[in-house]
Amino acid sequence: MKNLLLALALLSAAPALAQTKKTTATKKTTVVKKAPVKATTTKKTTTTVAKAPAAAPTPAPAPVAPLTEAEASSGLREALTTGITKAVAFASEPDGFNLNDDIRIPFPPDAQLVATTLNVLPGPVGKQAVEQATNLMNRAAEAAAPAAKDIFLNALQNLSLSDALSLVTSGSKDAATVLLRKNSEAALNAALRPSIVQSLDQVGANAAYAKLIERYNKIPLMTPAKNNLTDYVTAQTVDGLFVLLAQQEAKIRQNPAAQSTALLKRVFGAK
Repeated sequence: MKNLLLALALLSAAPALAQTKKTTATKKTTVVKKAPVKATTTKKTTTTVAKAPAAAPTPAPAPVAPLTEAEASSGLREALTTGITKAVAFASEPDGFNLNDDIRIPFPPDAQLVATTLNVLPGPVGKQAVEQATNLMNRAAEAAAPAAKDIFLNALQNLSLSDALSLVTSGSKDAATVLLRKNSEAALNAALRPSIVQSLDQVGANAAYAKLIERYNKIPLMTPAKNNLTDYVTAQTVDGLFVLLAQQEAKIRQNPAAQSTALLKRVFGAK
């Protein structure tokens, strides 16, 4: 009986075992083949940089010819001509003398006692009258200044510039103006005097000053004063024009923008 039960058990288990074997047999192991790795060759790229051609040496500037005596003389004359023209133009403007502290003509020094005495008096006979007379002296200088241009230019033409080279290279900013003044100031005063006489009358300076002197001379115990302005205002006008001319010469020497011509640049620009 035991044997019969064992045989039946084996028969029932046989199909399951057969199925298990079949399943196991059908299983295959999948092997993934790796693709062969290609060797990568890194190529070095050689970049050839073209060398720039060597820069040509900068040619040395052509040597500047030394300044000649003739060039220096012509340059100084041109500088003074330019300076005279501008100085006279400035002086001729309204208040060209009167409001310019560098050249304003003061009350005559030899009449300072007159001014000091009258300044303490009230109203139009005192300080106001002194100030008015002083203003009119300056107006006279402004009115006479245009006539000074030709007088100054004529004096320049007669100026000897035998030492032109030393004048050009001088450390003094107004060397040429000083030379012109030294050689021609007396002649310039004499030549300008008639124009001053006329302008003093035209602007009323002579009349205003004469009234001041008349009032002063009436003060008891005072030494009478002179009322002639001509020589004083003439000298002061010429002096003021020389001051303006010296300023213009200095500007031409020192400021390249004022060297308005090739000759001025040649003579004064090389320093």
